Amino acid sequence: MKIERCMWQEDGGWQKPVDPLANRDSANLVLAFAAPKLLKDPAHLMHLQKRFPKAVICGCSTAGEISGTRVMDDSFTASAIAFDSSTVVAQDAAITVSSESFAVGKKLADRLPKSGLVHTLVFSDGLRVNGAQLAAGIASGLPTGVAVTGGLSGDGDRFQETLVIANGQASTGQVVLIGLYGPNLRVGFGSMGGWDSFGPERRITKAHDNILYELDGCSALDLYKEYLGEHAAKLPASGLLFPLTVRRDRSEETLVRTILAVDESTHSLTFAGDVPEGAFARLMRANFDRLVDGATGAAQKSRHKLGVKTQFALLVSCVGRKLVLGPRIEEEVDAVTDVLGTDCTGGFYSYGEISPVAPNASCQLHNQTMTITTLSEV
Repeated sequence: MKIERCMWQEDGGWQKPVDPLANRDSANLVLAFAAPKLLKDPAHLMHLQKRFPKAVICGCSTAGEISGTRVMDDSFTASAIAFDSSTVVAQDAAITVSSESFAVGKKLADRLPKSGLVHTLVFSDGLRVNGAQLAAGIASGLPTGVAVTGGLSGDGDRFQETLVIANGQASTGQVVLIGLYGPNLRVGFGSMGGWDSFGPERRITKAHDNILYELDGCSALDLYKEYLGEHAAKLPASGLLFPLTVRRDRSEETLVRTILAVDESTHSLTFAGDVPEGAFARLMRANFDRLVDGATGAAQKSRHKLGVKTQFALLVSCVGRKLVLGPRIEEEVDAVTDVLGTDCTGGFYSYGEISPVAPNASCQLHNQTMTITTLSEV
């Protein structure tokens, strides 16, 4: 496996690529991530199509781009992967409302050929989807032992419009699922957060799918505003700093959910994934050191077994982490590369991360995590 990393920035255009491929026709897959406004200009994707004419080009809009050990805004980044023997198939489908999420996910998984399938990657519209249902739908159509990892596209802290790249074209309301095939491909994954819980644990007494109405019989929106204080005026963006941890019962491992929208008329909050009625929920807030430790933990989980060295790592981290870490954001990327022993990484800051919590576990939507997928060929 060989990787070429490319990057476009406004002050210098397309920069000299890192580790350029000797034969660009050998690139099977290009993972591209960019600010939404750059994906609306077809010139950037046309550049990639011309440079890597035989590659499947997929990706999405972001809340920040990752290339190597750098984290950037308003850039266009791409990692071109030339597999030695593995192959790639991509399927895409439109999504208009979140209630379609499970069906869209299953449809995409059903379309992928199953023979030789090792792993799948997904990139989805970040605003029209229930990420938990999308992950469940994809998982329901995959063979046993095949996982899905990836994330929901971003739009900075604006929450207005996100785009997905499928077959070299960017559009809203889209989901793309990428199948990776071949007996020599090795895949690892890991996901960890690092947020601290605060306040009492409350029961979700009224909710529907990913819309939360009441906690302990009280308005969820009013409760959030009470805890957020001066930050409440900036909802939903400020909700990124105060995610919700959810578990169906007190013995279950928790999942983290981030606010996507608020509805003043119904006093409700819309999250990136399900908030089941009857489950327990608790607010969370940032702990800087623990966020970086979470990135280290995710990298440790994602390292390949049997001593296989990571050749490429896809990093999907949450926009909420980026807002908290601020100018020190690259510390979490440095922590990942220190563990993996390579800076051959690409990725983005997202509205949700998709990964199993452990090998052989079910695929889940996460928020406020660093989620890593490592790829190697042997």
